[in-house]
Amino acid sequence: MYYLGNNYRIMCTLMRGGTSKGVIIRRIDLPPQPEIRDRMILRIFGSPDQNQIDGLGGGTSLTSKLAIVGPPGRAGADISYTFGQVGLDNSVIDYAPTCGNMATAVGLYAVEEGLVTLTEPVTRVHIYNTNIQKVIIAEVPVRNGQVQYEGDFSIDGVPGSSAKIMLDYPGSEGAFTKQLLPTGQPVDLIELNDGRSFHVTVIDAANVVVFVRAEELGLTGKELKHDLTSDVMAALEHIRVKVGKQIGLIKNGDRVTPDTHALPKISFVSSPKDYQTMRDQLTAKGDIDVLARYISMGTLHKAFAVSGSVALAAATTIEGTIPNQILASSASKGNLRIGHPSGQIYIEIEVNKTNNDYHVKRAAIGRTARRLMDGYAYVPLSTLVQSAEAIDQAAIRHMVKDHQGLHINSGS
Repeated sequence: MYYLGNNYRIMCTLMRGGTSKGVIIRRIDLPPQPEIRDRMILRIFGSPDQNQIDGLGGGTSLTSKLAIVGPPGRAGADISYTFGQVGLDNSVIDYAPTCGNMATAVGLYAVEEGLVTLTEPVTRVHIYNTNIQKVIIAEVPVRNGQVQYEGDFSIDGVPGSSAKIMLDYPGSEGAFTKQLLPTGQPVDLIELNDGRSFHVTVIDAANVVVFVRAEELGLTGKELKHDLTSDVMAALEHIRVKVGKQIGLIKNGDRVTPDTHALPKISFVSSPKDYQTMRDQLTAKGDIDVLARYISMGTLHKAFAVSGSVALAAATTIEGTIPNQILASSASKGNLRIGHPSGQIYIEIEVNKTNNDYHVKRAAIGRTARRLMDGYAYVPLSTLVQSAEAIDQAAIRHMVKDHQGLHINSGS
């Protein structure tokens, strides 16, 4: 990042990972002060603005994602990765959750940038995810000394096919609350202020997710975005906030919106049924093990989040949880096929139990990723310098140096 006229110019890469798209920025190219850093990132994305018309964001929760990549930060890792969900309507970057789709992009980015040594047939990138303080492993296919891009693997929600990148979340239990079951129970009864009550399962694996039976919400589980009324969305948000306060992720007195408090996430699930996808394609109930819908930033996810898939898969292995009850009659063991609005997603899962403790040994999911663009983003000086009292221009000029060409593992 360096000064250019009345703008700062910062190197960044636009990548698709799974069903998400976001901007990757090297930590070395960002100012160390959190307030200035976030103000700069918001300007790069064009937030706050629902359309993000004056920035690189795509105007949806799936396309307003940030990945900050830096040195590993801990033994056993190759790089570090900090995920940020950039708000649309407000000036907020939520660093609490994580994103597996963007982790896939980060894994490919690390291989392409030469940050890890290529090995065949698979190069394993150990990514220290600072959001959950866990190591995620991206398995990138390599052939003849080159990244393998072509392949016949496809994921619903993304056109075409390419090589499969496996993303594994070993040891992802208790990422935020130190327990796979944050409440200590497979099922809890949540009572809302309007007198209604709902049974929920709360799981902390990769992300904290609250699972509700679709039928208790008056739903079938097959719903698409236009099927969800404002009353249903309000009920889901009330449940989410109530659980968030109960497990300590949301403090009493906080002003809570889906943008300001992304965790916990919430999903409603049901038994397999035939249903039509967003593209009006039929998904047969025999092709899935569970039907699920995932809410992100107050709106229905067009697919199903990778981290949410880890939580859902882990839940199916624990006796008595709502997902486990739904899956009880399924012959599927060690893997899970989740039906979502764009089709289905497959995940391999292995959870071990010792006494009352659970350990996620493997939670791997197939993804694809692609680098879309490299270049520079321009941030006006006026964006960073709101007033003379905030920070003087000379200090910013001194802070912003040209780091072009510095390797990410230089330790800077």
